Amino acid sequence: MDRELALEIVRVTEMAALSCARWMGRGRKYEADGAATSAMRAMFDTVQMDGTVVIGEGEMDEAPMLYIGEKLGTGVPPEVDVAVDPLEGTNILAKGLWNAMSVVAVAPKGSLLHAPDMYMDKIAVGPKARGRVHLDATIAENLRAVAEATDKDISDVVAVILDRPRHQHIIEQVRAAGARIKLISDGDVAGALNTAFAETGVDILFGQGGAPEGVLAAAALKCLGGELQGRLLPENEEQRKRCWSMGITDLNRVLTMDDLVRGDDVIFAATGVTDGELLRGVRFIGKARAKTHSLVMRAKTGTMRFIEAIHDLTRKQLPDGE
Repeated sequence: MDRELALEIVRVTEMAALSCARWMGRGRKYEADGAATSAMRAMFDTVQMDGTVVIGEGEMDEAPMLYIGEKLGTGVPPEVDVAVDPLEGTNILAKGLWNAMSVVAVAPKGSLLHAPDMYMDKIAVGPKARGRVHLDATIAENLRAVAEATDKDISDVVAVILDRPRHQHIIEQVRAAGARIKLISDGDVAGALNTAFAETGVDILFGQGGAPEGVLAAAALKCLGGELQGRLLPENEEQRKRCWSMGITDLNRVLTMDDLVRGDDVIFAATGVTDGELLRGVRFIGKARAKTHSLVMRAKTGTMRFIEAIHDLTRKQLPDGE
């Protein structure tokens, strides 16, 4: 893939973020998701690539989505897999909470796992703890490994966990081990991404979340030298058959980084919609101006760019927020 594609992709996440940001705190997550999705689809049409969506968001909750198999881009090479979440954290945005983002990952055709929209058990860490944790190890063992890798006391290690009843046993084990916990209401892509940046104060992510978000987070951590492991958790026969149809036959196998994202030619971009530990949210600085804060990375080169942009909204077609 050409390096110029990275900057084209961040334009896509910027437009999606701008288009849904006015819905912050208004309690209407479907409208916000629809605005982000429509803007992302329209901006993708300007990108010179022959893209196919292999990870689309929205099927589990019937939200607007860029669907699996949808073609994106102008149709000219390179041929690429595309993983998207136009609004990662619809509930977050609806409530005006932290870490809503617009997210895209792009890789050469055949590189991204065609993960169906179901739950995945996950563990994620930053580069210092890569190779030191395992999904089948105990919570205490993984916390001790992270403490050793980061040269911290275990009491200084922070685990990020989605605040769900299904995670109560994980929460209890983290507390028993003496580590600290940061509960999040939604947005485990941001949670996994934050493990790779010391300034966020997050060391490890545990728990079950969406499989599409798992692939997106793995793409980000591949760019950063971190690690994510996952195991698909189909809940019924229909979901199991869907896994099989996508070539995922061993449902008990731990999926590694190379299973989730093959090779190192992957681009990841995220634009903040609401404020987070890593990215600031969209700022409207006048009737016709807005500021965005984005991160775009390429695993092949190890380049990581934080991009702050000011947009003239009179020259962009955005939803009016009503």
